[in-house]
Amino acid sequence: MRKTSLSMGIVLALALCVGRVSAVQAGKSDRRDFEVSRNLDIFNSLFKELNLFYVDTIDAEKAINDGVNAMLARLDPYTEYIPEKEKDDFFLSTTGEYAGIGSLIMERDKAVYISEPYEGMPAQLAGLRPGDKIVMIDNDSVTGWKSAAVSERLKGPANTKLKVTVERPGVEGTLSFELTRKKIQIPAVPYYGVVCDSVGYIYLSSFTDSASDEVKRALQELKRQGITSLVLDLRGNGGGILEEAVQLVNLFVPKGEEVLSTRGRNKKMDKIYKTTQEPVDEHIPLAVLIDGGTASSSEIVAGSLQDLDRAVIIGSRSFGKGLVQSTRPLPYNGMLKVTIARYYIPSGRLIQAIDYSHRNPDGSVARIPDSLTHEFKTAHGRIVRDGGGIKPDIETTVERRGNISYYLMKDFYFFDYATRYAARHDSIAPAREFVLPDSVYNDFKAYVKSKNFKYDKQSERILDDLKEVAKFEGYFDENTQKQFEALAASLNHDLDRDLETFRDEIAQLLSIEIVKRYYYQKGEIIESIKNDKDLEEACGILNDEARYAKILNLPVKKQ
Repeated sequence: MRKTSLSMGIVLALALCVGRVSAVQAGKSDRRDFEVSRNLDIFNSLFKELNLFYVDTIDAEKAINDGVNAMLARLDPYTEYIPEKEKDDFFLSTTGEYAGIGSLIMERDKAVYISEPYEGMPAQLAGLRPGDKIVMIDNDSVTGWKSAAVSERLKGPANTKLKVTVERPGVEGTLSFELTRKKIQIPAVPYYGVVCDSVGYIYLSSFTDSASDEVKRALQELKRQGITSLVLDLRGNGGGILEEAVQLVNLFVPKGEEVLSTRGRNKKMDKIYKTTQEPVDEHIPLAVLIDGGTASSSEIVAGSLQDLDRAVIIGSRSFGKGLVQSTRPLPYNGMLKVTIARYYIPSGRLIQAIDYSHRNPDGSVARIPDSLTHEFKTAHGRIVRDGGGIKPDIETTVERRGNISYYLMKDFYFFDYATRYAARHDSIAPAREFVLPDSVYNDFKAYVKSKNFKYDKQSERILDDLKEVAKFEGYFDENTQKQFEALAASLNHDLDRDLETFRDEIAQLLSIEIVKRYYYQKGEIIESIKNDKDLEEACGILNDEARYAKILNLPVKKQ
């Protein structure tokens, strides 16, 4: 009886504690609900008073949007309000699909131009070219329009007709083109092929809802062509649909393998993602290329394959986005894209580089320092770390481009010269065989000089800043001035010299722009990987079985 009474006493005590805890939790919840309600009332009343009594008329939509965006900016860059008018652009990023003419456009000099038609799409088939200035759509002048307005007008239901009138460099008057809009599917895999004799190469640009299927088809075709290993290029791929990343990993690892787990404040949103299909090839030697633009779903793929010791990761450290977003419907056809969880890859690590929940007093955030990261182990016992993105197994040097190259691109010199070149040459060699002739580079140099090209030289700007500091601190005298003048003379702007000093990188950028005019997106990729050091490194590793096995700590094969 005494034991029973003691047990009953413990049960009653526990029940009372649970009741108190529940009451405390309920109290906290009630207080939080009150605070939410109170502050919403304040905001609502405040705006009403402003709307009634402020000296100038308030743009209600802009004011509310500014308030919403300011609130969301305190959270993270990925939680955002998407009004109805922007939903099409959002869905384009997830599906790669829209209805229109199939071309990129750009805004420059207060006008809108065709910048890049997609191969096989209405714009290209009708004859529109990069550099065409859009002046009319149907019977409406678009002079003074912003690119967003022109883009909206070019889009429309599939199978509807429109007329686009343009001005073309070197052609008198205007040209009109009749087009029929169609459903445009931007490929997630714009190019794949065989490199280094027997190495397959697949470039994946985004994680749309067809990404894994496109990679699968490319892999199967490359295997039919006899490849013995594969490079998956995820550089510059900012991610997309999480489930597509899981399915892509499944192409290379067995069924039932855990790829990632998600954990958030709402435990109902927690989930473990495992592979569900038999792989296409779980043994083919694999390398993945990444860089600072590799983010989100791309990092799931690279990080999972690294944690499972299934691929050698090559390049530079990835972006570091380990947050998961979901969409929620809002009134008036709006939408909220909200961060609901963090994701963890197979070793258990979170690769998120910035902790947005802990901001500095001024509201700024910083990357997590390496000293505060933690060690984890891959399937074969290799040490990897959390925070700061995916660190490659083989890190390559990121070459910094010359300042002159940046300004030649920024001021459209490559673009405009390629437009002129394409107008004068009906064809060029196939993309794989194209080599920029010296005569074309020399002509480009003459073209640049004829335009009185000016560009910012950082050395001159820094020298000017140093001179101002010297004056402020009282070190600027007659002798110092002579030294500054001598240094300035040695840093004199020499366009001829700079065009030769940075000839290789300028010629490569020019070649890419020219090849793109004839072979579109595929040609651009083919040209850009011709002297790709990351790809060369990948080929070297994949063709060296012993080195590949050593990097991944693979079991030694018995002879």
